[in-house]
Amino acid sequence: MVQKSKPPAAASEPERRGEPKRRGRPRAYEPEVALGKALDLFRRQGFAATSLDDLSEATGMNRPSLYGAFGDKRELYIKSYQRYREEARASMAAIFREEMPVRQRLERIFASALNIYLFGETGPRGCFTVVTAASEAVGDPEIRAMVLDGLTELDKAFANCFRRAKEKGELPESADPAVLAQVASATVHTIAIRSRARVPRKDLEAIVKGAIDVMVGTGAKT
Repeated sequence: MVQKSKPPAAASEPERRGEPKRRGRPRAYEPEVALGKALDLFRRQGFAATSLDDLSEATGMNRPSLYGAFGDKRELYIKSYQRYREEARASMAAIFREEMPVRQRLERIFASALNIYLFGETGPRGCFTVVTAASEAVGDPEIRAMVLDGLTELDKAFANCFRRAKEKGELPESADPAVLAQVASATVHTIAIRSRARVPRKDLEAIVKGAIDVMVGTGAKT
């Protein structure tokens, strides 16, 4: 008995239209969104206390997907810190760039910093550099270099502000822009730490006001 051959299976819709056949499953996540979720988690918990399971839950990605998109946990941490640096720089760029009296500039810079440090769905998150990256810098040369680069970048930005203020006569001839810049950076760091400890904003603003008075004097123009 001769068996009749089966007709060939119908071609899929894309193949009938001459479209290329799709292989594998499409991505079920947005890399930038997932990186933002990882950043929030690292910033809240630090590197050591954040597990791969925590990252999987936060980003909605399983471990193979995490590895494929970002590398291992350390690489994801470094990418998160780079993202934080970029966002912080962007939020401050206009304030550092615009022309305004030095006291007003400092007030706006510190207010912007407080907005960043005090925001968080589960409470104030502070500064990534001061709260978590500085700890990892002790044993990781690459992270240490990133932290030092961030500190130097902030010092230089403040020094430029004080240098311009001195040229415009807002500061005395004896003022040292480099020293004032380090005082300003130290103020940023202390409000970052205190905000993480949930010190009320009004108390942090009092610290800022006192620091500005020391740096530019109580009689500086606004």
